[in-house]
Amino acid sequence: MAILVTGGARSGKSSFAEQYAIRSSNHGVYIATCQSYDEEMADRIMKHQKDRKVTGFVWKTCEEPYEAAEMLDKVASETDDKRDEPPALLLDCLTLWLTNWMLRIECERLGEDRLEQEMTKLVAAIERYPHKLIIVTNEVGDGIVPEYSLGRAFRDEAGRLNQRVAAVCDRVFLVTAGIPVELKALAFRWEQL
Repeated sequence: MAILVTGGARSGKSSFAEQYAIRSSNHGVYIATCQSYDEEMADRIMKHQKDRKVTGFVWKTCEEPYEAAEMLDKVASETDDKRDEPPALLLDCLTLWLTNWMLRIECERLGEDRLEQEMTKLVAAIERYPHKLIIVTNEVGDGIVPEYSLGRAFRDEAGRLNQRVAAVCDRVFLVTAGIPVELKALAFRWEQL
């Protein structure tokens, strides 16, 4: 079962996702896509790690800025062999993963279609993941139009990626001011006309 948790910056989405994982299993795997580019980001990462330890929930943390699809497949294959309860897998976050790929593609000139290939690969891995999977992403399209072309491209690609992932998830939550709302339960359906 795949669950997408979205919201703005500091909305409480990661805390909600972690609590969801804690209540779903007796242990978890945390795939962190963030890279530490500066001291402030390193401090944020350390704070998140400390906060997770305080809960007493057993997390295995995997830092993977690019190969999230491969990591999902790896965790699935490792848990298929065990008779224990599978871990709740938390992927945090899609928009950082997207940022990593967009910057890498631009810096290494990997080609225009590479981002589409990576997004397709990730969505397919999400679809085939057999256990509890919680995915965190940012809702970035509600603000002003970014001034720079890379910012506008990021906003557009984040919106497309979020839509694709939401379409394959069983549940989608929007978290605002720490309050989660289940969107798919409220979603309009054309057959309602």
